[in-house]
Amino acid sequence: MTGGLVVGLVVNPVAGLGGAAGLKGSDGADVQRAALARGATPRAGERAARAVRTLLSRRPGVRLVTVPGPMGEDGVRAAGAGCDLVHPPHAGPGSVTTAEDTRRAVRALAGVDLLLFAGGDGTARDVLDAVAGLGGQAPPVLGIPAGVKVYSGCFAVSPAAAGFLAAGFDGRSTAEAEVVDLDEEGYRRGAVGPRLYGSLRVPAARAALSGRKTGSSGTEPATAEGIAREVVARMRPGVRYVLGPGATTRAVGRALGLATTLLGVDVVELAPGGTAEAATGGGSAGGRLVAADVSEAELLGLVTGRPAVVVLSVIGGQGFVLGRGNQQVSPRVLAAVLGGRRGGDALGEVLVVLATQQKLAALKGRPLLADSGDDDLDRTLRGHVRVITGYRESTIYRMCAASEEYDG
Repeated sequence: MTGGLVVGLVVNPVAGLGGAAGLKGSDGADVQRAALARGATPRAGERAARAVRTLLSRRPGVRLVTVPGPMGEDGVRAAGAGCDLVHPPHAGPGSVTTAEDTRRAVRALAGVDLLLFAGGDGTARDVLDAVAGLGGQAPPVLGIPAGVKVYSGCFAVSPAAAGFLAAGFDGRSTAEAEVVDLDEEGYRRGAVGPRLYGSLRVPAARAALSGRKTGSSGTEPATAEGIAREVVARMRPGVRYVLGPGATTRAVGRALGLATTLLGVDVVELAPGGTAEAATGGGSAGGRLVAADVSEAELLGLVTGRPAVVVLSVIGGQGFVLGRGNQQVSPRVLAAVLGGRRGGDALGEVLVVLATQQKLAALKGRPLLADSGDDDLDRTLRGHVRVITGYRESTIYRMCAASEEYDG
């Protein structure tokens, strides 16, 4: 398939900025400043460039149209490609970009055959607002995942998958995909309540779309407690355990007698003199909270040069283990935990995956996914991993890099 297709690109340059900083989102100038102060680095442009490279490797004749600077042009140039530019009016002061800038850029690109946008659920809402006003002129869209929260169904599973889908788009076959988002202020307080905002037209190729996240509110408390008991029973003295976000991982903290966070990343270990048996038997002296709600930089310092294990739960409906809401567990954190080890045995020693049987069954055979931001690292994680599904209960399940099969 060559030529003919015109693809637009809009990038939210601050998307995902608050993830590694442990801020659970990137909305708002204050949050963005705090993230930068904690050493966060913008990554949305890199992820857009990856999508563009894959797109052009599979369909070289595509014409790219975008807006100047970090909201599009920089990502295209980073991919080694050329593009045509449109110049929407700038809404924000100075170099700061705003939600209105995103909406104006989308409206300026209304004439394209397909619009790619890089961001998270907040960006998807801005795109939805913009295309709603375009009526019959609105192009189909496709999200390049670059945010902290990527719960909406309009995103590809990875930047490479976005490029792959765009390259195969015939200009006609589309489907509706939902846009959902959380109230970030409530989210930071531990109130998880995704809200449906509407739907967007996307290329009709469901296999490479992430799908909407499904909630875990239906999980039986006894199931989470059983999984937690099994995790604690496997814990060893002298090892630091990194607990990712989620109700199931928080149950691990409770099993240790600790008040860990629901949406942050915490580090725990067996308390001096404490035992896994004491914790699983209901004792309150089994665990010690090393640090709560850490940033990526703090986490790196806590696991470097010492034995550590990462404990992560699966996102329902999507299957992500890495790269959605747990960006604190970064490629360099994982490299420090692995300590130079490679292969399935080494991975099984340092990565513990948690999911109920119902959550795995809902994936209908689709693999677990890793999208850490480092494709090479993600590929070292692929294979079959042991998933703890209950007390003295586990299963073997396939995990792969989210970019797998879509590399250019």
